[in-house]
Amino acid sequence: MTRADQERRISTATASVPDTLRVAAMVAAPTIAVGIIKRRPHMMALAQTIQADRAGIRLLRRLRAKYGDGPLRLRVPGRSVTLPLAAEDVGELLAGAPHPFSPATREKKAALGHFQPNGVLISEPPERAERRRFNETVLEPGQPLHELAAPWAAIIRDEAASLRGAELDWTGFDQAWWRVVRRVVLGGDNAADREVTDLLDRLRLDANWAYARPPRRRLRERFLNTVRRQVGWARPDSLAAKLAKVPGDGALDPAGQVPHWLFAFDAAGIVTFRALALLATHPVEAERACSGLGSLDLAVPHQLPYLRACVLESVRLWPTTPALLRESRVDTEWGPDGTTEFVYTPFFHRDSERLPYADRFEPEIWLDGRAQENPALVPFSAGPAICPGRDLVLFTASTMLANLLRDNRYELRGTSMTPGRLPATVNNFGLRFESIAEPLSAQRTG
Repeated sequence: MTRADQERRISTATASVPDTLRVAAMVAAPTIAVGIIKRRPHMMALAQTIQADRAGIRLLRRLRAKYGDGPLRLRVPGRSVTLPLAAEDVGELLAGAPHPFSPATREKKAALGHFQPNGVLISEPPERAERRRFNETVLEPGQPLHELAAPWAAIIRDEAASLRGAELDWTGFDQAWWRVVRRVVLGGDNAADREVTDLLDRLRLDANWAYARPPRRRLRERFLNTVRRQVGWARPDSLAAKLAKVPGDGALDPAGQVPHWLFAFDAAGIVTFRALALLATHPVEAERACSGLGSLDLAVPHQLPYLRACVLESVRLWPTTPALLRESRVDTEWGPDGTTEFVYTPFFHRDSERLPYADRFEPEIWLDGRAQENPALVPFSAGPAICPGRDLVLFTASTMLANLLRDNRYELRGTSMTPGRLPATVNNFGLRFESIAEPLSAQRTG
């Protein structure tokens, strides 16, 4: 830590009661209302109408101007809650996982415990370390192409082909996306596989309420037993098949890690559909994204770096995890043992006072090093608790986009995406495209 950082820590301020109430009303409440664990379509539509994230971003800018860059302590009765306002603090906080800043906060345990009681994200030592290693072995973070990427590329190509038609909306895309997910994770898409994701949807709606709704233990056990049964088939070319090859005892609960993979893929679908909206409204970037696709056999895997950058930009512009939470396990400069640290990612991703590209679609930042220089641009979190499935998500999303864009041009209907002035909140459920069959050569010369 530099001397400047130390001096800034000493001057850390405490928010007034009115400012704390503003954070609750303009940041926490909208984030909770749209559904942290499973999005609520009607609330997402309302959030887009009122541009809820914009209000939260502006509030945090005002608080930073008023109190300074240091972490801001909120006046929450019976709790110690701290709100970082500087990118450097976000980097330090996320680098400190799992100790002294644990990802397994009480809020996450209350929410995620509804459907993944043994998930790595809410695990404590020593189980956390073993479960993390297991997840990394199966998901292969750091590898642009998973060892099973070849069969998955063929799956994505087949499912993308089912979306050909005059119109593409969220319902059609979401159904195709979940067929991909079930085949990739479980190895099939039969009635039992669909039961897994149907039960997961029900439990995730409960999880939105966290403490306010007691876990439905019988439904959760039915769900987990169905997961174990389907994973136990270890069908070829699936994550379940790889899982079966990785040693693990009962305490590790290998099949108990699968619910979080399925949960994460839901956000990945949202990100992919929003990325398509960006490309449909930004012809220069769409041209670059499509460049070279005509010569590729998309039945085999490719890294597709520019399309991956487009996916990362989709997450930067509209984070699917708007609240990154950590909990201090000892006394720190951020507060006493048990302090909750609340990172509001839309603020750091769309801060027009610090980011010249805040409201622009600029995939190049993920290719030229600018994004990596900013520790608060965290599409998949960061530090030791970074999402272990990030490369798998980027592969799946970019490959789906490549298949959609190869022979079609898309025009976005009913949602404004003005280049350079992109909205702060976008309702993925309301996105609708006109799909125009058009060879890539015609797209480039038209």
